[in-house]
Amino acid sequence: MEGGGGSAGKPSLQLVYQAVQALYHDPDPSGKERASCWLGELQRSVHAWEISDQLLQIRQDVESCYFAAQTMKMKIQTSFYELPTDSHASLRDSLLSHIQNLKDLSPVIVTQLALAIADLALQMASWKGCVQTLVEKYSNDVTSLPFLLEILTVLPEEVNSRSLRIGANRRTEIIEDLAYYSSTVISLLMTCVEKAGNDEKMLMKIFRCLGSWFNLGVLDSNFMANSKLLSLLFEVLVVEISFNFWYRLGEHLYKTDDAVIHSIFKAYIQRLLNALARHLGCSGHGVAGEIAVHLPHALIVTKEPGREGVPEETDDFGEFRMRVSDLVKDLIFLVGSVECFAQPRAVDQDRACFTQPYASQPRTQHRRARGTKENNPTLVEVLEGVVRLPESVHTAVRYTSIELVGEMSEVVDRNPQFLDPVLGYLMKGLCEKSLASVAAKAIHNICSVCRDHMAQHFNGLLEIARSLDSFMLSPEAAVGLLKGTALVLARLPLEKIAECLSELCAVQVMALKKLLSQEPSNGLSSDPTVPLDRLAVIFRHTNPIVENGQTHPCQKVIQEIWPVLSETLNKHRADNRIVERCCRCLRFAVRCVGKGSAALLQPLVTQMVNVYQAHQHSCFLYLGSILVDEYGMEEGCRQGLLDMLQALCLPTFQLLEQQNGLQNHPDTVDDLFRLATRFIQRSPITLLRSQVIIPILQWAIASTTLDHRDANCSVMKFLRDLVHTGVANDHEEDFELRKELIGQVMNQLGQQLVSQLLHTCCFCLPPYTLPDVAEVLWEIMQIDRPTFCRWLENSLKGLPKETTGGAIQVTHKQLTDFHKEVTSAEECKQVCWALRDFTRLFR
Repeated sequence: MEGGGGSAGKPSLQLVYQAVQALYHDPDPSGKERASCWLGELQRSVHAWEISDQLLQIRQDVESCYFAAQTMKMKIQTSFYELPTDSHASLRDSLLSHIQNLKDLSPVIVTQLALAIADLALQMASWKGCVQTLVEKYSNDVTSLPFLLEILTVLPEEVNSRSLRIGANRRTEIIEDLAYYSSTVISLLMTCVEKAGNDEKMLMKIFRCLGSWFNLGVLDSNFMANSKLLSLLFEVLVVEISFNFWYRLGEHLYKTDDAVIHSIFKAYIQRLLNALARHLGCSGHGVAGEIAVHLPHALIVTKEPGREGVPEETDDFGEFRMRVSDLVKDLIFLVGSVECFAQPRAVDQDRACFTQPYASQPRTQHRRARGTKENNPTLVEVLEGVVRLPESVHTAVRYTSIELVGEMSEVVDRNPQFLDPVLGYLMKGLCEKSLASVAAKAIHNICSVCRDHMAQHFNGLLEIARSLDSFMLSPEAAVGLLKGTALVLARLPLEKIAECLSELCAVQVMALKKLLSQEPSNGLSSDPTVPLDRLAVIFRHTNPIVENGQTHPCQKVIQEIWPVLSETLNKHRADNRIVERCCRCLRFAVRCVGKGSAALLQPLVTQMVNVYQAHQHSCFLYLGSILVDEYGMEEGCRQGLLDMLQALCLPTFQLLEQQNGLQNHPDTVDDLFRLATRFIQRSPITLLRSQVIIPILQWAIASTTLDHRDANCSVMKFLRDLVHTGVANDHEEDFELRKELIGQVMNQLGQQLVSQLLHTCCFCLPPYTLPDVAEVLWEIMQIDRPTFCRWLENSLKGLPKETTGGAIQVTHKQLTDFHKEVTSAEECKQVCWALRDFTRLFR
């Protein structure tokens, strides 16, 4: 297949059909991949509008129609600007015709077209009263009601969609319009309920639609509380309807935070809990207890005769139990936890069975244990009773009890006389497959909270660590046990730590050596991630208190282990996953001993740079930032660290220069600017005087558009700290030099930076990033406010004043008000508030 559009010209419909068929039916994965890439290119081209319309008219098969409907929706969301204004009405009429003609072909096609129509209505300023138009056109035709409801469901959902950037002015206009026609929608839904009878699919659509309008906040709560729709909801209670509707209602009521409204709806929530408790309790699947927020494993067993072992979250009713639990958590603020818990208890009164004394009490106390800090005698009694449970009780009861013991670690810490029996009880669980992981987690909790008391038991923990693989533990549980052991190790006398750390690491080091000695073709796994992860957690949590002048007790052990880590890194240099594990292990080793790792600095940096030239694993950049953080203030290390930075930057820039380089490598962006930020924090003049500062800043400006939480946060942090260097610590002797160097950088790139930040806020980034951007703008303003005023004014002139749909994007007054609010701000938070209000005009 040749190009899907753009400079290649419009492809034939036959070629498009072939690509769609290949995407869905080609048995060769590479053929599917080629088809997917070709169709993606077509979707991005201007020809996609016409081709999609033709495919929907011809209606050859489900696959081609779905592709066309999806493409139409995507184009309206992301490329609406490609259409001239006079074509909007014909596009609307065409879409309405398509959804009516295709309403029986496939529900997913109807949904895509409904989204396309909704997104068009939101952007098309000339389509006035779209709700009224649609209701009048289709409400009298029973066969059209399903797609009408679909449009009316997605319309309010799309108002705040991040896929559309309609702006605050247009959004306000739309919400007012939808509120005006909300009574029309409610009347339609009432009519639909009457016509639906016992049609569950139709009832689902109706209450999904109601929930959507609730969520937008355009329905009058007092009116709805007295509406027949809520009463009807109970009469036709269907679980899926209830979940979707009650989730939305709960969210709306929580946002409303009105005691009067809450009191009106409280009775409905109580009825819901009663209905679920009766319905689900009678079903014999033991889910009534879930209404108590967390259903204990033991209680499930008592409800399900013949059930053996611990119930799995993936069993037939696992997902269902979780959904009920989530629903109750969303609604519990209305009725209170005590009353919520009372609902299933009332239903369960006459269903007691042999394990109930053990099933109900621990979990009730479990919640209390989390909420109390005092040495409650009841908790002590519960702890004492639990550890004396006979091994003959049901496995699920033991599972719940072991969980409880782990959660009561603070009680154990205050009552150390229980430590020996608690450890003995947990060790029994550790030796049983079904209880091993939960017991390991409990031991980890005990170690974390009772470190000082556990020091006397370190040899026992060491024996467990040596035999770790003999227990049937999940990987997480095994790592947790080692974490607990390391935490206790750190509390031993300094003179004992080195020997004990060496013994704790010995099993993992031997495993690495064995893997290194294996021949690559012997068929055995050579994956070293397990011992690397275990070493990492040991180094991370072995943090003894070392006074100034004392040699770190872990230093010698880490130096002895370094050759094995270096060889492992070299052997697996091309495998990103394993290299990341190696770097993580080295990171925690360096952090463990701090400047005590100086002997490793030169060989480690040399190996990092050499491997990075061939394999751009971003974890090397992150590890580099750790080294700069530890050694950047040491005069003798600064030039070597700068050489490392420059050596790492060259292949990094080449990687990011590739097509879609920033989007394809957000981890590299994240770690690059973590490294650059550490340099600014530890040795700013070293970086500001270097030749690499301008390219780094240029890449930072380009990277501000990247919608990736971690990467964007790192970029903004670098920019903020960079500019702040020009005003910070003005009492220090290097201040004037820092100020001069930052002034030179800003004179060269300041206008570009401000323009890019403003464009990024308005068109690229989500709202949660605005405080970070505001901090950067605030710091620039502190350097030279008059110059910043000029830069901001120039940037504002470049913004569009109207949307492609013909709506006003931003008025002249809104531009001047924003400029005044920012440039007259006396605190950073004022810049953030102004930015938040202004960017809503473009979202």
